[in-house]
Amino acid sequence: MKFATKAIHAGVYPDPTTGAIMTPIYQTSTYVQRSPGDHKGYEYSRTHNPTRTQLQDAVAALENGTHGLAFASGMAAIDCLIKLLQPGDEVISTNDLYGGTYRLFTKVFEPYGIKFHFVPMGDMSAVREKLSARTKLIWVETPTNPLLNVIDIRAAAEVAKEAGALLVVDNTFSTPYLQTPLDLGADVVMHSLTKYMGGHSDVVMGALVVKDDQLHERLRFLQNACGGTPGPQDCFLVLRGLKTLHLRMQRHCENGRAVAEYLRQHEKVEKVFWPGFENHPNHAVAAGQMRDFGGMISFVLKGDKQEDAVAVLERFKLFALAESLGGVESLCGHPATMTHASIPPEERRKAGLSDSLIRLSVGIEDAEDLIEDLAQAIG
Repeated sequence: MKFATKAIHAGVYPDPTTGAIMTPIYQTSTYVQRSPGDHKGYEYSRTHNPTRTQLQDAVAALENGTHGLAFASGMAAIDCLIKLLQPGDEVISTNDLYGGTYRLFTKVFEPYGIKFHFVPMGDMSAVREKLSARTKLIWVETPTNPLLNVIDIRAAAEVAKEAGALLVVDNTFSTPYLQTPLDLGADVVMHSLTKYMGGHSDVVMGALVVKDDQLHERLRFLQNACGGTPGPQDCFLVLRGLKTLHLRMQRHCENGRAVAEYLRQHEKVEKVFWPGFENHPNHAVAAGQMRDFGGMISFVLKGDKQEDAVAVLERFKLFALAESLGGVESLCGHPATMTHASIPPEERRKAGLSDSLIRLSVGIEDAEDLIEDLAQAIG
């Protein structure tokens, strides 16, 4: 089944009671049993909910996995995953990653005795240097947030396999439309479904997808026991969003390319971060594992002054200054004070994240209008 067909049909089916073609919102907390333990597969909605079941199956199908698990947020999904670990275990993560992930790793789980190493993953030698018998998980975010570095998933999978560690890929920026990490050797795919998968800036949700039955059972136990599950209304909204994922992502990519090319030629722009450029340091890897290069772009103005970046952000008219990304509307942000403020300034700068960096989530509007907005904002 091709991707567009899967986006519309995979994992979902008409309601068996009424024939409704759209998955109903099963707004219920509990389910009647014929006799104790004799039920129709559903007992309590923290454990299972029919709307959530179809969403989980749909996301798993898109990622070419066999099991999906939905959570109340992307952070809840990561929280569940890290709870597979024990005190003394170690995690190797990219040093350029979402600030909320960094905060969860360092502020919540490090005090429980889990050690995290943050390294540049453009070269797997940096990962190998940190490997030890205690390495249980390698965390890859690609393209990275917000510097759009691309990490070779196949190479990371080889290293993880040698170490006997799980390889987890945050696929939020790419979505399965652009890359399917499980096909490249990853053990787990993580999503903030809030972003492109939902696609309309109206829901907060996360997901994990796996192929291994035993790993799924361990994660499903934690999902239920810890209870970070989404409600059926939110699941319905993401299911609706998935049906147009292929159409939206195609437009995000087209607009992203147009905006990136415009910014690269602008006399006031010093540098543009976008993996579609042939001079991007990881372009060859991106071209080998991605089907296109997405709608996320970051750039730095000449002079590299934070006050200049803030002035540009304040002048935008179509690009809305807001957290998050991946909606149909274009968004702009200042990672140093917004999405990545929880990362210490010295760590941000070490990773190459300038205080003047502007991040764009290019939406699906007319590209000409977006470029006009960029022109007037940058001046």
